[in-house]
Amino acid sequence: MDENRTRNDERIDTAKSTLPAIETRITDFVRLGIVGLFAYWSLTLVAPFAIIAIWAAILTVALYPAYARLRLMLGGRGRLAALIITLLNLGIIIGPLAAIVFGSAEAAQVLFTRFKDGGITVPLPAESVRHWPLVGERLYASWVLASSNLDALIKQLEPSLLHVGSSAVGIIASIGIGLLSFVASVIVAGFLFQPGPRIGNVIMTFADRIAGQRGLGFVKMTTSTIRNVARGVIGVALIQTFLCAIVLHIFAVPLPGLIAFAVLILCIVQIGPAPVLLPLAIWGWSALDTGSALALTLLLVPIGLIDNIMKPILVARGLSTPMLVILIGVLGGTLSYGLIGLFLGPIVLSVFYDLLLVWLRAGSETQQQGPTA
Repeated sequence: MDENRTRNDERIDTAKSTLPAIETRITDFVRLGIVGLFAYWSLTLVAPFAIIAIWAAILTVALYPAYARLRLMLGGRGRLAALIITLLNLGIIIGPLAAIVFGSAEAAQVLFTRFKDGGITVPLPAESVRHWPLVGERLYASWVLASSNLDALIKQLEPSLLHVGSSAVGIIASIGIGLLSFVASVIVAGFLFQPGPRIGNVIMTFADRIAGQRGLGFVKMTTSTIRNVARGVIGVALIQTFLCAIVLHIFAVPLPGLIAFAVLILCIVQIGPAPVLLPLAIWGWSALDTGSALALTLLLVPIGLIDNIMKPILVARGLSTPMLVILIGVLGGTLSYGLIGLFLGPIVLSVFYDLLLVWLRAGSETQQQGPTA
């Protein structure tokens, strides 16, 4: 009996001692749940502005050295320096867009006038078109109809044209929203230049609390990667676009704003300007005299090749991450996440590469210490 009483008393004491621990755990879970709920609500509130905030942060980091030099030249007037850089960035964005809009409107007006006056004529197709596989007969019939009665062909294709037009309007609308977001990011970045050092100190403190010296190294590597990608990708793309615009102006190429903008986008997304420059050279040999066509071709060749020389030097300068990892990050990020992936891709891959090296080194050091122990 005494033994049973003793055991029961021990069980009661054990249950009483475990109750505070269970209550503490429940309290901790409730606290974590409340914090997680507020974090989720905060993310849902901030999510519509996430792209703008990320772009603003990238622009601030990339352009801060230029801001610091300009502020020094202006005698320490930081607000004026931030205003000048913001206006220059807006000019770089709005200028080509305005040229594209006005150039496209002018071309559309000319095309509409010629179509209304019957000035658009379609030549008859060659007989060989009929023998093309799969689409030869239908293409030949539509081509003949276009050459004899273009209005009838347009009425026949009206449903398909309306569907394509609606899809094109949707694409243009999404592009317009993206451009407006980027313009907003440029304006927000203008307000971040002055408090930039304080924000950087907060980020460094947070990284130090999370991962110590390794976290500080990741922050510095992220900063270097952003600036190198901005110089090596965006900077080289702007140089190629500027040189291409000059050549287009010299040779009076039609729609120069649209062509220059296409070169800029193709260079930024790492496709290169060749899909635009090659048809431009062919147009030169068909529309210009031999001397002008040769001069146009000789000027377009270095514009298309300049990125192969400058980009590897500028992107990899000052980074310990191999150039191959950076380029894979640039290409993969752009293909997966669009323009913003151009910066996020190399940053994520660089951090992962550094973490992988640390893990491998730690494993090799453990293996070397094992036998000696």
